[in-house]
Amino acid sequence: MKHIALLTILSALPPLVALAETHEVQMYTRNGQGAMIYEPEFLKIAPGDAVRFIPVQSGHNAAIIDGMLPLGAVPFKSQINEEFTVTLTVPGSYGIKCSPHFAMGMVMLIQVGDIPQADFPADLPRRAKDRFTAILARETE
Repeated sequence: MKHIALLTILSALPPLVALAETHEVQMYTRNGQGAMIYEPEFLKIAPGDAVRFIPVQSGHNAAIIDGMLPLGAVPFKSQINEEFTVTLTVPGSYGIKCSPHFAMGMVMLIQVGDIPQADFPADLPRRAKDRFTAILARETE
Protein backbone atom coordinates (compact mmCIF):
# COMPACT_ATOMS: atom_id res chain seq x y z
CA MET A 1 0.00 0.00 0.00
CA LYS A 2 2.87 2.36 0.80
CA HIS A 3 4.34 1.72 -2.68
CA ILE A 4 1.08 2.63 -4.41
CA ALA A 5 0.79 5.87 -2.43
CA LEU A 6 4.40 6.78 -3.21
CA LEU A 7 3.93 6.05 -6.93
CA THR A 8 0.78 8.19 -6.98
CA ILE A 9 2.63 11.11 -5.38
CA LEU A 10 5.64 10.77 -7.69
CA SER A 11 3.51 10.55 -10.82
CA ALA A 12 1.81 13.84 -9.91
CA LEU A 13 5.13 15.73 -9.71
CA PRO A 14 6.49 17.52 -12.79
CA PRO A 15 9.62 15.99 -14.31
CA LEU A 16 12.69 17.19 -12.46
CA VAL A 17 15.17 16.56 -15.25
CA ALA A 18 14.60 16.96 -18.97
CA LEU A 19 15.89 14.04 -20.97
CA ALA A 20 18.97 15.04 -22.91
CA GLU A 21 19.82 13.48 -26.25
CA THR A 22 23.10 11.98 -27.36
CA HIS A 23 24.02 12.79 -30.96
CA GLU A 24 26.54 10.64 -32.81
CA VAL A 25 29.22 12.05 -35.10
CA GLN A 26 31.31 9.64 -37.16
CA MET A 27 34.85 10.50 -38.22
CA TYR A 28 36.08 9.33 -41.63
CA THR A 29 39.29 9.55 -43.64
CA ARG A 30 37.11 9.16 -46.73
CA ASN A 31 33.42 8.52 -47.36
CA GLY A 32 30.85 9.37 -50.03
CA GLN A 33 31.14 13.08 -49.20
CA GLY A 34 34.89 13.23 -49.74
CA ALA A 35 38.06 13.21 -47.66
CA MET A 36 38.51 14.07 -43.98
CA ILE A 37 34.84 14.17 -42.97
CA TYR A 38 32.81 14.45 -39.81
CA GLU A 39 29.35 13.03 -40.46
CA PRO A 40 27.26 15.03 -39.89
CA GLU A 41 29.29 18.19 -40.43
CA PHE A 42 26.67 20.35 -38.68
CA LEU A 43 24.58 19.69 -35.59
CA LYS A 44 21.98 21.89 -33.94
CA ILE A 45 21.38 20.60 -30.43
CA ALA A 46 19.78 21.68 -27.17
CA PRO A 47 21.84 22.83 -24.19
CA GLY A 48 22.63 19.77 -22.09
CA ASP A 49 22.71 17.37 -25.04
CA ALA A 50 25.76 15.17 -25.52
CA VAL A 51 27.78 14.53 -28.65
CA ARG A 52 29.54 11.19 -29.12
CA PHE A 53 32.46 11.26 -31.57
CA ILE A 54 33.15 7.87 -33.15
CA PRO A 55 36.37 7.24 -35.12
CA VAL A 56 34.97 4.94 -37.82
CA GLN A 57 38.32 5.09 -39.60
CA SER A 58 41.60 5.52 -37.72
CA GLY A 59 43.67 8.64 -37.19
CA HIS A 60 41.01 11.10 -35.98
CA ASN A 61 39.95 13.01 -32.89
CA ALA A 62 37.64 15.89 -31.94
CA ALA A 63 38.98 19.13 -30.45
CA ILE A 64 37.76 22.69 -30.01
CA ILE A 65 39.15 25.22 -32.48
CA ASP A 66 40.76 28.17 -30.67
CA GLY A 67 38.43 31.17 -30.97
CA MET A 68 35.35 29.07 -31.84
CA LEU A 69 33.95 28.39 -28.40
CA PRO A 70 31.14 30.24 -26.57
CA LEU A 71 32.19 32.41 -23.64
CA GLY A 72 32.11 30.30 -20.48
CA ALA A 73 32.28 26.94 -22.25
CA VAL A 74 35.04 24.48 -21.41
CA PRO A 75 37.35 23.46 -24.29
CA PHE A 76 37.93 19.76 -24.97
CA LYS A 77 40.24 17.53 -26.97
CA SER A 78 39.78 13.80 -27.39
CA GLN A 79 42.51 11.24 -27.92
CA ILE A 80 43.29 9.98 -31.43
CA ASN A 81 41.33 6.81 -32.34
CA GLU A 82 39.21 6.89 -29.17
CA GLU A 83 35.45 7.27 -28.90
CA PHE A 84 34.66 10.42 -26.94
CA THR A 85 31.47 11.92 -25.51
CA VAL A 86 31.05 15.52 -24.38
CA THR A 87 27.99 17.28 -22.94
CA LEU A 88 27.55 20.84 -24.22
CA THR A 89 25.63 23.14 -21.88
CA VAL A 90 26.63 26.68 -22.90
CA PRO A 91 24.61 28.04 -25.86
CA GLY A 92 26.56 29.17 -28.88
CA SER A 93 28.65 27.85 -31.76
CA TYR A 94 31.39 25.29 -31.26
CA GLY A 95 34.00 24.84 -33.99
CA ILE A 96 35.39 21.30 -33.95
CA LYS A 97 38.55 20.07 -35.66
CA CYS A 98 40.46 16.87 -36.12
CA SER A 99 43.87 17.91 -34.79
CA PRO A 100 45.99 15.98 -37.33
CA HIS A 101 43.76 16.94 -40.30
CA PHE A 102 42.77 20.52 -39.47
CA ALA A 103 44.80 22.03 -42.32
CA MET A 104 43.12 19.52 -44.67
CA GLY A 105 39.72 20.94 -43.71
CA MET A 106 38.45 18.28 -41.29
CA VAL A 107 36.09 20.49 -39.28
CA MET A 108 32.47 20.59 -38.16
CA LEU A 109 30.14 23.05 -36.48
CA ILE A 110 27.85 22.42 -33.51
CA GLN A 111 25.21 25.01 -32.65
CA VAL A 112 23.89 24.71 -29.12
CA GLY A 113 20.56 26.47 -28.70
CA ASP A 114 19.46 29.34 -30.92
CA ILE A 115 22.55 31.58 -30.65
CA PRO A 116 23.68 32.87 -34.08
CA GLN A 117 26.84 31.57 -35.74
CA ALA A 118 30.20 32.81 -34.50
CA ASP A 119 32.82 34.52 -36.62
CA PHE A 120 35.75 32.50 -37.92
CA PRO A 121 39.19 33.13 -36.40
CA ALA A 122 41.52 35.06 -38.71
CA ASP A 123 44.13 32.28 -38.66
CA LEU A 124 41.76 29.50 -39.78
CA PRO A 125 43.42 27.31 -42.43
CA ARG A 126 42.04 27.95 -45.93
CA ARG A 127 40.56 24.44 -46.36
CA ALA A 128 38.91 24.62 -42.94
CA LYS A 129 37.40 28.02 -43.78
CA ASP A 130 36.19 26.70 -47.16
CA ARG A 131 34.52 23.73 -45.46
CA PHE A 132 32.84 25.95 -42.83
CA THR A 133 31.60 28.24 -45.61
CA ALA A 134 30.10 25.22 -47.43
CA ILE A 135 28.52 23.89 -44.22
CA LEU A 136 26.87 27.25 -43.47
CA ALA A 137 25.69 27.62 -47.09
CA ARG A 138 23.92 24.23 -46.88
CA GLU A 139 22.39 25.00 -43.49
CA THR A 140 20.95 28.36 -44.57
CA GLU A 141 19.38 27.09 -47.84
